[in-house]
Amino acid sequence: MTADLSQIVKAYDVRGVVPDQWDETLAGLFGAAFAEVTEATAIVVGHDMRPSSPGLARAFARGAADRGADVTEIGLCSTDQLYYASGALDLPGAMFTASHNPAQYNGIKMCRAGAAPVGQDTGLAQIRELVEEWLESGAPEPVAEPGTIGSRETLEDYAAHLRSLVDLTAVRPLKVVVDAGNGMGGHTVPTVFAGLPLTLVPMYFELDGTFPNHEANPLDPANLVDLQKRVPAEGADLGIAFDGDADRCFVVDENGDPVSPSAVTALVAARELARNGGAGTVIHNLITSRTVPEVVREHGGTPVRTRVGHSFIKAEMARTGAIFGGEHSAHYYFKDFWNADTGMLAALHVLAALGGQEGTLSELVAQYDRYAGSGEINSTVADQAGRIAAIRAAYEGRDGVTLDDLDGLTVSAADWWFNVRPSNTEPLLRLNAEAKDEATMAAIRDDALAIIRA
Repeated sequence: MTADLSQIVKAYDVRGVVPDQWDETLAGLFGAAFAEVTEATAIVVGHDMRPSSPGLARAFARGAADRGADVTEIGLCSTDQLYYASGALDLPGAMFTASHNPAQYNGIKMCRAGAAPVGQDTGLAQIRELVEEWLESGAPEPVAEPGTIGSRETLEDYAAHLRSLVDLTAVRPLKVVVDAGNGMGGHTVPTVFAGLPLTLVPMYFELDGTFPNHEANPLDPANLVDLQKRVPAEGADLGIAFDGDADRCFVVDENGDPVSPSAVTALVAARELARNGGAGTVIHNLITSRTVPEVVREHGGTPVRTRVGHSFIKAEMARTGAIFGGEHSAHYYFKDFWNADTGMLAALHVLAALGGQEGTLSELVAQYDRYAGSGEINSTVADQAGRIAAIRAAYEGRDGVTLDDLDGLTVSAADWWFNVRPSNTEPLLRLNAEAKDEATMAAIRDDALAIIRA
C-alpha cells in the first residue's frame, strides 16, 4: 500500500483507519523499526479486542523477530496490563489499540523497558523515518539469527500487583456497577476484583471491537448515560466506566452523578501521600481544578503543574521523582506502576476510600470538589494565534490578574481562572474555566468565549 505516515504517526502513538491508512504489512515494518530504534534483544506485545488487532500485533511481532528480537506475546490485554508486562519483565513493549476511537481505527502505543514512554522526541520520529525509508527501498532482509516468538499469561500477575498497592481486604462490602463499553475492562475487571468484598454488576463486558452499545469513550457524556441510570436502579454504591483499552477510568456516585476526574485526582493524591508518610511530589496539568494543589499541600505534598499531555506528565514524574500524577482527562500515573498510567489502580483507590468509611461517595468527594468548572469547550477558529492575542490584550494589565504561557494562555485571579490553548491537529481553541461559584464561572466563561468567537 502507499502510506502517508504523516497522517498516522501522532505525537505519542500510531493511529489510523485499517486497512485504508495502514495494514499488516506496515505493522511489520513498524515492528522491525521498533526493534532497531530500541536496540532490543527482546520485546513484549499485546493487543485489544478490535477485529484487526490480532493480525496487526502478530505482523509487528514477526517484523521485530526478523531484526533479531525475541518476542513475548501476551495476547488480549488492557494498555496498563501491557505497561505492567513492560515494567515487570523490563522489556520494551507495544500495545495494539486505538483506545476510544471508532471500530475501523487501530493503533500502536509503544514504550521502552520499564514502561518508559516512546513519543516524537523519544524514538517515534526515528521509527517513522526508518519505516518511510523501507517503504521506498523495500523491507530489510531478516538477520542471520531471527528472534523467537513465544507467549506468556500476565493477567493474574498484573491483578496481583495492583492489589498489592491498594489493600481492599478490610473494606465494607460495596456494590459497584462497571461499564466496560465492550472494551478491555471486560477482560481485566473480573480478575482484578476476584476475592474482594465487592458485588460486581457488569455492563457490556463482552469483548467486541465494533462497540455495539456505545463508543468506549466515557469522556463524552453521551456514553455515560447507561451507567448513570443503572447505578441508582441497582442501589449500587458507585459506578465505574472504562475506555476501550481500559487505561482511563471514570466514576459516578450513588446518585448516578459524574465525579470530576480532578476530584478523583485529589482523593488519590491524598491517599498516596498518606502511604508515603505525608510527603512527596504530585503532578497535575494546568486545566486540573485548583482543588488538586490545595489538597496536595494540605496533606504535606508538593504540587507541580505541567502542560496538558501524558508525555509532559511522565517527563515530570521522572524528573521530580513524583509519587502520583493526574490529568483532567482521567489518566492517572503512579510511581509504583513505573510512572505509567493505570485507570484500574485509580479505581481501586476510590473503592478503598469509599469502603474504608461509612458515608456515601457523594459525601466523600465533596471535600475534593470545591469549585465550579466549565469542562472543556471547543471553538472552531480561523486564526488561533490572533484570538489568543485578543484575549491577552483584553486581560493584560487588569488589577489582580496574572497571565502565563506554559500551555496556551492561562488567565488567573484570586477566585477564578481560565485557560485557552490551541489544538495541535484541528483549527480549534479549547477553553477551560473555573471559579469559586457557578455564577462567577459562567461570567468568566462567557467573556472568554465572546472574544474567542468574535
